[in-house]
Amino acid sequence: MNNDSTSRNDIWKWLALLIIAVFSIYVTFPVAEKLRFGLDLKGGTSFTLGIDQDKLRETIIAANPALTNETGAVEKKMADTLQGCDARIIQVVRRRVDGMGMNEPVIQGMKDHRLLVQLPGIDDATRAAAKKSLQSAAFLEFRLTHPRNDELVSKLMSGEACPEGYERGGSGFVRAANYNEVASRPGYAARLAGFHTPDPRYQFMLEKCGDASYRAAFVSRSAPARDAKGNPQPITGEYLTSASVERDAVGSLAISFSFNGKGAKLFSDVTRNYMAHGPKNPGDRGRQLAIILDDNLVSAPVIQSEIGAHGQITGHFTAAEAQELANNLNAGALPAPLKLLAESSVSPTVGEDAKRAGIIAAGLGFALVGLFMFIYYWYAGLVADIALFLDVALLPAALVFVANVLGVFAKDASMGATGSLALPVLTMPGIAGLVLTLGMAVDANVIIFERIREEFAAKVSTGTALKNGYGRAFTAILDSNITTIVTGIILFIVGTGPVRGFAITLTGGVIISMFTAVVVTRLVFDNTTKADSVKPFKMLNIFKKAPNFDFVKFGKPVFIAAAALCVITVGIFFARAFVKPASVLAVDLTGGTSLVYSVDQKAKPAVSDVRKVLDPFDNATIIQYQDGVGDSTLLVKTGYTAETAKDKGVTDVAGHVTKLLQDNFKDSKIQQVSVDEIGSMVGADLKKSGTWAVALSLCAILIYVAFRFEFGFGLGALVALAHDALISLGLFSLCGRQVSLLVVTALLTIIGYSVNDTIVVFDRIRETLRKDQKTDFKTLCNAALNACLSRTVITSITTFFAVIALFAFGDGSIFDFALTMLIGVVAGTFSSMFIATPVMMWFYKGRRPQFSKETAVEQQQ
Repeated sequence: MNNDSTSRNDIWKWLALLIIAVFSIYVTFPVAEKLRFGLDLKGGTSFTLGIDQDKLRETIIAANPALTNETGAVEKKMADTLQGCDARIIQVVRRRVDGMGMNEPVIQGMKDHRLLVQLPGIDDATRAAAKKSLQSAAFLEFRLTHPRNDELVSKLMSGEACPEGYERGGSGFVRAANYNEVASRPGYAARLAGFHTPDPRYQFMLEKCGDASYRAAFVSRSAPARDAKGNPQPITGEYLTSASVERDAVGSLAISFSFNGKGAKLFSDVTRNYMAHGPKNPGDRGRQLAIILDDNLVSAPVIQSEIGAHGQITGHFTAAEAQELANNLNAGALPAPLKLLAESSVSPTVGEDAKRAGIIAAGLGFALVGLFMFIYYWYAGLVADIALFLDVALLPAALVFVANVLGVFAKDASMGATGSLALPVLTMPGIAGLVLTLGMAVDANVIIFERIREEFAAKVSTGTALKNGYGRAFTAILDSNITTIVTGIILFIVGTGPVRGFAITLTGGVIISMFTAVVVTRLVFDNTTKADSVKPFKMLNIFKKAPNFDFVKFGKPVFIAAAALCVITVGIFFARAFVKPASVLAVDLTGGTSLVYSVDQKAKPAVSDVRKVLDPFDNATIIQYQDGVGDSTLLVKTGYTAETAKDKGVTDVAGHVTKLLQDNFKDSKIQQVSVDEIGSMVGADLKKSGTWAVALSLCAILIYVAFRFEFGFGLGALVALAHDALISLGLFSLCGRQVSLLVVTALLTIIGYSVNDTIVVFDRIRETLRKDQKTDFKTLCNAALNACLSRTVITSITTFFAVIALFAFGDGSIFDFALTMLIGVVAGTFSSMFIATPVMMWFYKGRRPQFSKETAVEQQQ
């Protein structure tokens, strides 16, 4: 037993492990309450939304009654509003859903300005809140009240007149018993806006008071600000950069907001001009500034002083209302009001058989990795298996920690903001990702064990072998994992939705595996081995003799061949995507056709069986059962339309799919109920943010590697990453499969895997260069590559075990994920040896990089 096993340093490490374990249990149990499942595993609620054209027409008329004097003016204004509004609606709805904490929703555009929104596993209260939020336009506007507003309101209240649907009560008006019926009559909004107005430039509005009564105000119809030419400049929510719930000076709930530069200037000009004794208000009292949300007066505070970039919306809010308002303001305003057209419950897209297969794959992958490590490294492998088990047990704590830390940079309720203890949603792709993480998690252990093997070969004691092995492996582990963590951080900050979910899983898995590999395994060794023993650990060895392959010799021809293969395969992919996107891209990326069928509930086929029938036509079909829309219970979404399915000899997609289902499931009495064209689940905002996230991640890797090594090393890593992602994409497509969101996630995973492998090789090259000042650069690089070969092969094998399990038992999209990863693992292993290092060497043209000649300080663990 090591003499320092009870040192204070070790005690703190044990205590840290205990705290993390307790926290992980706390955020995980009870499992039924803490685990959140996605649509594919649990199902949820489906909303079909459409433009409320009646409400839109009333809003337009209420804002400008003069339009009714010109034939067709209102319709033209409506057409202008609806022109190109679908993309904006999808963007705003997605932000609202994210703000409600809904993970992995399905949001898909349909024809005629309709929208399909599916939310995973929500309760009745959340469903009601979601319906309300989705239908709220959240259009915020600031306008001035009439200069004699108080006088006009007092005159109105001194009489007996009441606005339609209201009666006297409290300190003003209260809604009459027949309010809902009256408010639903055509033209109500315009009639209310014109009630007792002093002139057409102003409209009548009602502000809700704390006693449920409403007080009147006369609000200008025009914008309060003007540009240099005197044109009206509306101050709306489009200038907001953020909104949050806070307490005002008297402790009431309020919405604090911040403007961007243009909004701040407009707001500053208005408040300065109309405060007491302002340039446009010579009186002793400031004008009232009406805060209007969705054509409802929220409040009309008196302007006390000039206000710039920050302001506050006060009113009579409950906590839930305030949070909903802040969420909607952050998401942005809808260009047109929405109404609920249909609501139904939807079942999981993954059948019970596929769930069982996923669980089997996870268990088999875990077992294969653990068994291999034990057989190959024996006792050290058993220690690695303990770390592997702890990776699983402690991962929930890591995910919550990462979500909260990243939430500081970009608040996202769906991923866990600051202070949240909610675990990220669990989906089948998430399970697949976690299985893969386990395969990669032992990489740090392999690096350490191979270093320990080298130390034992130098005839040192166990204590010295452990100290030097961990110390010399630490730099490679740190650099390789930091590049992955930096990638995850950038993906979270710049990305959104699924990209952020992937970033949390990636970063959390890396952090916890590094902790268990570097800290926990060292604690186990220190407490179970004798420091003065000279007997080496029993380990197998792939290479009986030290390998001496000339990797550099084949660098140029291999690189040329790899580059040619990338260009050909990716070129074919993009050519096919340009001519016919549905042939290479799944429905979630291209849109396509949505079909709803009625099915005999007693004989409905399993999702996996339906998938097998439809795979020859479209291997990326989305299949889902749903309830609540009469007899319509089976939803099928394919990426093909009548136009894009012609090469398959199909001119009627709906008819073809229907015949396939009816011929194969005759007892199910399948009948087509409806057919719709649908848009991509990935809107322009997601495509833009995702592209930026990947681009910035690659730049960050280049900068970090250039900083820690030199620019040539960063360039080599970047070229290798590009090779891995492109070759994986091209070969996957050539296999006849369609690229989906899950495949895109797999490509991101490949990037993280590949950069890890490459950095380990580069670290060994750097170490060798510092130790040997005489040997030529080419020989040193070959020596470093051969020294890392054993570790590279073992890591590839463990990752392969996890991927093979998914490949063998995975269903549908999981199969695609596994296939992409199989290609990517091979590509990543290949590129770290034959792409990254040769490119780096070509950059230096034979000269040695100018690293410090001092030997790196060994890290004491």
